[in-house]
Amino acid sequence: MLIEILSEDKSGAVVVERLAERIVANEGMDVEVNVHPHRGCGSLPKDLTAKPPKFASSLLDLLPSELRAYNKVYAGKDLILIIVMDSDDKDPQTLRQELYRVASKFAPDIRSVVGICTEEIEAWMLGDKNAVVDAYPDCRTEVIDAYEQDSICGTWEVLCRAISENADDLIDIGYPAIGHYKALWAENISKYMLPQKNVSPSFNTFKMALVTALKNPVPLYRRRAF
Repeated sequence: MLIEILSEDKSGAVVVERLAERIVANEGMDVEVNVHPHRGCGSLPKDLTAKPPKFASSLLDLLPSELRAYNKVYAGKDLILIIVMDSDDKDPQTLRQELYRVASKFAPDIRSVVGICTEEIEAWMLGDKNAVVDAYPDCRTEVIDAYEQDSICGTWEVLCRAISENADDLIDIGYPAIGHYKALWAENISKYMLPQKNVSPSFNTFKMALVTALKNPVPLYRRRAF
């Protein structure tokens, strides 16, 4: 079996790759996992059937074209395609359903699993407090304890305040410079993350969908959209 992961950036890529590998291992399965980070989330094209612009590099801009390519190459083969991104200011459930509809249209012959991190990937990291503490033993656990899981609150800023001595300066700098730090946090924390210990509702929705896909060869969206 092969799992291909499409993510919006490097931070999400490393977290989802490691979590997917551990979910698969917990199911006692032998699966190869590959990850393909993009440059941001972008937006779905108005014409989903059109070729993407020449220099398009974001996840949603390329998604319909990539789905068509995966379906052409892997139809009938033992593949699970994972699409994972942050919800940012969008409704997570609406976004999840939209991506399943696109997957069902352009990759009808392969299993697709959609993972939507409520607001940001840091929600999944904050969902595993022990992993954050293991990666950053001097972190401010009271900040993590005060965080309402999967709330819309500026999630990366919460994690930054918990683990960074110069959090206020980093938050003031913001994007794009903060991208380097987000990737570093994701690399360090994901080393210790355990799927069975994570309390993030959006992560557990993803985990349930992936486990279901692992156990059933029928494309996921043909049964239900989680």
